[in-house]
Amino acid sequence: MSHHPEPVVTTAQGAVRGLRRGDTATFLNIPYAAPPRGAGRFGPPQPHEPWDGVRDATVPGPNAPQSERRLGSVDMSPYFGSGWSRGEDYLTATIWTPAAGGGDLPVMVFVHGGGFVAGSTRSALYDGSAFARDGVVLVTLNYRLGIAGFLDIPGAPANRGLLDVVAALRWVQENIAVFGGDPHNVTLFGQSAGATIVGGVLAAPEAAGLFRRAIVQSGSGLGAFTTEQAARVTRAAAEVLGIEPQADAFATVTDDRLVDAASRLAGIDLRTETHHDPLIGLSPFSLVLDTQPAESVAAGFSGDVDLLIGTNTEEGRLYLVPMGQYATSTAGDVDQTAARSHPEPARLVETYRKSRPEASFGELRSAIMGDALFGVGSWALAGAHAAHSELATYAYEFAWRSHALDGELGATHGVELPFVFDVAHLPQLHGSATLLGPDEPPVDLAARMHGTWIQFARTGDPGWDPYDDERRATMRIDTEWTQVEDPRSHERHAWR
Repeated sequence: MSHHPEPVVTTAQGAVRGLRRGDTATFLNIPYAAPPRGAGRFGPPQPHEPWDGVRDATVPGPNAPQSERRLGSVDMSPYFGSGWSRGEDYLTATIWTPAAGGGDLPVMVFVHGGGFVAGSTRSALYDGSAFARDGVVLVTLNYRLGIAGFLDIPGAPANRGLLDVVAALRWVQENIAVFGGDPHNVTLFGQSAGATIVGGVLAAPEAAGLFRRAIVQSGSGLGAFTTEQAARVTRAAAEVLGIEPQADAFATVTDDRLVDAASRLAGIDLRTETHHDPLIGLSPFSLVLDTQPAESVAAGFSGDVDLLIGTNTEEGRLYLVPMGQYATSTAGDVDQTAARSHPEPARLVETYRKSRPEASFGELRSAIMGDALFGVGSWALAGAHAAHSELATYAYEFAWRSHALDGELGATHGVELPFVFDVAHLPQLHGSATLLGPDEPPVDLAARMHGTWIQFARTGDPGWDPYDDERRATMRIDTEWTQVEDPRSHERHAWR
């Protein structure tokens, strides 16, 4: 048996030693920015100090301060990970690459979800070995979360977690060639909060030229809070902590207290004279921008980026079924969800009833929730990009249904991820209360979906017709793949 020494690669900051498994080299926990300490937690990301000798990149490192997150009766630990792994040096990337080296491979950089308050590179779902096996350099990264990452604080730059992602992209530009990647072919992709961040990066002038393609999985180009809405959250956080709402006051608070305060901010009413709450009360954290990413893209930002964007057919169920609120939903719950989401709730409910004549209250409620959170903001981003970019836009809808939780979880939020990463076989994803449920998922769905994401990263074309504002060609992904035109036209019109 030939002995493969552990791979050592020299980055701009110093050398790192990774792990070799078969043909894949993995490098865990490589810093792309300095540890956010003290007042630095509320500043822009800074370059990491160089190190002497070889840094060990064979064990997982710390992640962003966060509380353990549960979603009712469904086991989401493969998605959120196991909570906070302490340590300050957590602005890091993990890299999977075909060990053979050989440069110029497509690079894919993944931004995890978790409601802007949870998640990390340590989560089981984000194992990048299938990407490396298929000739891609996959990068996952940690970014600041919660109060440190996203609270809009006077005296601190806004959207610090997003600035971390931009810093990581800059690090990739400088370093990815030594891992075998082509810095001129970088695809930025993310899911949920991570996808909303990708939309924000599309609209961020400082990120121009750092990536060539983007994939937005169940995000929103209309998910940002206004500065007025964000200021309410900041006041509430300062009250919980008993401090002034200023950066220097927050800088004195420990990470433990920041995490605890973040978990106590639920239920703030963010509706203003001019704006509804884009997250319909589900989270007090998001991007903070007075111009939504979809509007910035319509103004010509990201004209040089290919975009693949989509949602899952039953996104909203994750927020109801595991809490036992799906089957018990009433007509009043449907109306209340519509009222949180739309200036003309009765008209909205009527539209959803018409397009789903057999639907239960739970089904109507979760359909409206899913579109309020992800659908409307994805249609807006797709339409803006298709109308104002030189490059193509592609749309998908993921429709494969998980039979978890008595068959009710369905094609919900997050259920596409195991197929994208080709990890649908992981035992912790299977069972009656897990993301993929008790059934064997279709054998070739993961291979095809994973392969399609890679094909898009390699060529900018996932293999179906581009999306435009007339036909709105959309690939419906299930056991069969079917290209459909404007699959949600009635609902889409109702949100205008």
